[in-house]
Amino acid sequence: MTAVLGVHGIGNYKYFRKGGSAEEAAALLAGEWRAALGHEHIDVAYYAHHLHRGTAQGAQDDPSTLEPGAQDLLVDWTELLRPGLSIPQGPRTARARQAADWITRNFGAAARLFAIAFCREVHTYLSEPDSPRRAAVRRTVADAVAERRPDVIVAHSLGSVVTYETLWAHQDHDVELLVTIGSPLAMPGIVSPRLHPAASAGGTPPRVRRWVNVADVGDIVAIPRTGLRDHFDGVERDITVVIGEWDFHTATAYLRNPEVAALLA
Repeated sequence: MTAVLGVHGIGNYKYFRKGGSAEEAAALLAGEWRAALGHEHIDVAYYAHHLHRGTAQGAQDDPSTLEPGAQDLLVDWTELLRPGLSIPQGPRTARARQAADWITRNFGAAARLFAIAFCREVHTYLSEPDSPRRAAVRRTVADAVAERRPDVIVAHSLGSVVTYETLWAHQDHDVELLVTIGSPLAMPGIVSPRLHPAASAGGTPPRVRRWVNVADVGDIVAIPRTGLRDHFDGVERDITVVIGEWDFHTATAYLRNPEVAALLA
C-alpha cells in the first residue's frame, strides 16, 4: 500500500489544543485525512504549534490585531484577488480593514476569518528567512519524512510552501509523487519572492520524481489561477477541480475529490 504523508495548512492549532500535544494533534488530523480519502496509510506532519502567536479570543475577525507585515499581506492579497482593485491609501490598519470588508462582501464572513488567519500564519512563517519558527516548522516536516519515508507527500495550502522549502533543505529521501493542493507557492509579491530557494532558482526538489498541482476554480489561496507549471520547473500538471461551491479550500474537501483520489490510488 502506498505510504502517504500529509502536510497541513493554516488554522490547525485547534488540534493541538484538543489533543494536548503535537503527536496527538497529528493523529487527530491524520484520522480526518484518512476518512476523507478512504486511504488507511496516511500520516500527517504537524507543525501548527510552532506558528501559534497566542491570538486573543474574539480577535480572529479583526485585522487590526495583525502585525503590520500581516496587514500589508492582507491588502496585497486582496488586490490580487481582484485585478484592478485599488484599496484607498491611508493608515495601514484602515486599509487592512477595507481589505477584510471587501473579502467579507464577496466571499462571506467565514472567508474573512480564514483570510485573517491565513495572513497571520503566512506572515509568521515567511517574515524572516532564518527565524526560529520557520526552522522549527521545516525541521518538524523533515523529521516526519525521515521517519515515515512516504511514497507520496500531499501538501495543502501553507503546507505546500513548508514542504517545498523542506524538501530542498533536507534532501534525504526519494519521494515518488508530490501533490500540492490549494497552493499559494506562486503568489506574486507575497509568497513567491520569499521562498528559499526562489521559484526561478528552485523548481521541483531534487529527490521528488513527480510533482502535480491541484486547485479548485474558486480557491482564493491558489493564485495565480494559471497554476504552478509556469513558475516552477518540473511541475508535471496543473489540475483544475471543483471541490465545493462554498468549501473551496479545505484539505478534506480536496481529498474527497475523485481526481485527487485517483492520483494517490
